[in-house]
Amino acid sequence: MTTTLAGKEVNVNAEGYMTDLNQWTKEIALEIAQQEEVTLNEKSWQVITWIQEQFKNEDALTIRKVGKSGVTDIKEFYELFPNGPLKKASKIAGIPKPVSCI
Repeated sequence: MTTTLAGKEVNVNAEGYMTDLNQWTKEIALEIAQQEEVTLNEKSWQVITWIQEQFKNEDALTIRKVGKSGVTDIKEFYELFPNGPLKKASKIAGIPKPVSCI
């Protein structure tokens, strides 16, 4: 299925997660963040970049792994992406929802 984000048609799954990282742009990320009521700052962008790198390397993502990334700790991760940090951060990063997310 497709949807329009930041004026572009992008492929998404039934939950609204992008299915093709190649379609992702910062403008799309900003629009998704707004929909998720998340304000992005420099640290948020660092986390998003790290999440995308993990996805490209086919490394499974968990909140614990993000907390051990050296980019952020778990407390800050929850502050950056409140109410479901891994789900929201993954959606904004343009990757499918991690298996570890309910």
